[in-house]
Amino acid sequence: MFENLTQKLGAVFDRLKRRGALSEADVDAALREVRVALLEADVALPVVKDFILGVRMKAVGQDVIRSVTPGQMVIKIVHDHLVDTLGAAASEINLRATPPVPILMVGLQGSGKTTTTAKLALRLVGRDKKKVLMASLDVRRPAAQEQLAVLGTQANVPTLPIVAGQDPVAIARRAMETGAKEGYDVVLLDTAGRLSIDEELMAEAASVRDAVKPAETLLVVDAMTGQDAVNTAKAFNEKIGVTGIVLTRVDGDARGGAALSMRAVTGRPIKLIGLGEKLDALDVFHPDRIAGRILGMGDVVGLVERAAETVEREDAEALAKKVQKGEFDFDDMAAQLKQLRKMGGLSGVMGMLPGIGKIKQQMADAKVDDRLVRRQEAIIASMTRAERKNVKLLNGSRRRRIATGSGTSVEDVNRLVKQFMEMSRMVKQVSKLGQKGMMRAGISSLFRR
Repeated sequence: MFENLTQKLGAVFDRLKRRGALSEADVDAALREVRVALLEADVALPVVKDFILGVRMKAVGQDVIRSVTPGQMVIKIVHDHLVDTLGAAASEINLRATPPVPILMVGLQGSGKTTTTAKLALRLVGRDKKKVLMASLDVRRPAAQEQLAVLGTQANVPTLPIVAGQDPVAIARRAMETGAKEGYDVVLLDTAGRLSIDEELMAEAASVRDAVKPAETLLVVDAMTGQDAVNTAKAFNEKIGVTGIVLTRVDGDARGGAALSMRAVTGRPIKLIGLGEKLDALDVFHPDRIAGRILGMGDVVGLVERAAETVEREDAEALAKKVQKGEFDFDDMAAQLKQLRKMGGLSGVMGMLPGIGKIKQQMADAKVDDRLVRRQEAIIASMTRAERKNVKLLNGSRRRRIATGSGTSVEDVNRLVKQFMEMSRMVKQVSKLGQKGMMRAGISSLFRR
């Protein structure tokens, strides 16, 4: 997300930082480039105008002119305005109501609303320890109710039994009654969508809203639709009254205009963002962290949180004990690769590291990407148990067998073995540092080809 914008802003600010002093003309020239970059990122024109005006008012002030590092001061001003535009602070899901708390999910067809409902349910169950019931109110789209039931099974979250012939309002009321009788904390109501906004869609959503009086009305919109997402949000907010926005397919949106425009245009916070197809790929929207990523500052806090969520304590302790003894085998390497993939893969982790944007092209040229991680996992999986424990067994014939079994080449196998040997050597060197040293050694060696 924001990849194109990050690259263009990075080039602008690199030039600013190289200047010892900044004149008003220098700032104006830089802001013209920032303006073009924002417009090309599909940010709404009124938002761009307000943003540039706000930045300029502070950037041409005496604090910047007299600063020892004026370029850095301008970047800080842009960062602060980005945070304000995105919403200043993270906005949590409101559960402060008498259980069962009704949450209404609305949006157009194809925005990922049903999948997002299941993702949110899984999040509420896993992180907030809530008892959640899901109910599909979509009686028009074929198999829509069955789809939510399947997702509920995958997420291990109950769904309201389907009763043929009921209208959306009746289903919503039955869901709330079931939630009250069976002690649920939250009831998620997945409403029907349309291919475009129409009066029937709005009337149906309004009827359900009036019947259950939801604590939250969350609008789910596809970030990749750019300005259409902003227009959809504006229309739903005016006609239904949404309390928050969930942006889906954020990981596939290289421009990011929808995220930058949404808060300013609707006045409603972006509460959650979808970062992939998996049911656990739903994160809280943190404006300050997103602003940092846009400006190439990374999101180290988010990276640490993601690691804490995905690392199994028992596995980490077992690995730490082995590292302390200077031991390391292919099973340990496979565990490191699996951990990296669970954290979002190379692309996900790299996007959260400060300054990484400048070497992305180098990584692409060297073909260092998530496919490399999958190939490495496949190679290790094709080894016997004895081979994974003892690298010295991997002679030429065994390497040819492993390459054939993993669908790779002997060169790929040789490269992995070389990386493994480097990691083993590093483990011995950093054994006194414990697990943190292991993680540094493991990640860095992935990029040696």
